[in-house]
Amino acid sequence: MLHLRVVCPCEHTDSVIDLLSTDSGIAHLVVVRGVAVRPAGDLIEAAIARESAEHVLDQLTSLGVSHSGEISLHNIDTLLSRTADSVEAATPGQPADAVIWEELVATTGEESRLNGTFLAFLTLACLLAAVGVLTDSAITIVGAMVVSPDFGPLAALAVATIGNRRDLATRAGVALGVGYPVAILVTVVLAVLGRVVGIFDTAELGRLHTASFIYHIGPYSIIIALLAGTAGMLALTSEKSGILIGVFISVTTVPAAGFAALAAVAGHWVHCGEAMLQLLINLGGITVAGVLTLLVRQHRVLPDTPRNAPR
Repeated sequence: MLHLRVVCPCEHTDSVIDLLSTDSGIAHLVVVRGVAVRPAGDLIEAAIARESAEHVLDQLTSLGVSHSGEISLHNIDTLLSRTADSVEAATPGQPADAVIWEELVATTGEESRLNGTFLAFLTLACLLAAVGVLTDSAITIVGAMVVSPDFGPLAALAVATIGNRRDLATRAGVALGVGYPVAILVTVVLAVLGRVVGIFDTAELGRLHTASFIYHIGPYSIIIALLAGTAGMLALTSEKSGILIGVFISVTTVPAAGFAALAAVAGHWVHCGEAMLQLLINLGGITVAGVLTLLVRQHRVLPDTPRNAPR
């Protein structure tokens, strides 16, 4: 169950109450009149089954509540209520299968912003990958995969493609287009410094075993990217966020970027090119898989309302 909060002008209150009262996925409807100060109006709260949330948001938006007031949804960590349990059981569908479009847009949009934190995590992940390559350590490379924040922008690109959200696509494109060059450049600079002080022997790149998969391109490169992208989008749209850790571990985006930086410093241009191609294959494959996954779930994801018009 989710907690639904609506703040609206008094003239919309009766319409909102009528709407929520007739929805089978609503429990514990509470109305407090006259408590909202800015804008002036009423407060309406309820527990709502996740399966009903998208439909209710559509209806509330069509009433104009989002323009003159507030509509918000919050997860309920603990809810002890037989009434709520009965409502959720009676609501068609399963909570894990329900998709809330605005929640998906908000999540991917926030995780695809280019800011200092995003750049820091991506750069640290790239550096970890480089260290993992130099030490031929699979554990360190896996750590780099987990630290990397690049799945957020890739998921945002998929959402933007299906939802026709140019603003989201631009934001994600900037995050990836700026983030990866910055991370690779920092890794190159530090690799050069390591070479100068003697902790980076370029001959080490020719003796890789565990880390050699990073630049070896083959059919499995595409297959893994597609599977990881599908799993990641399913995790986002079904509230199974814990699965995302497994998705991060299965893709070779950041490791390929880190290896490309080292190969460039060492003058191994063929391996550098292969690693960059591996990076592009994974980025593209994850995005394509995300788009296809959303297409399959489109009837649950995209409501037929003006709020998803291009921006």
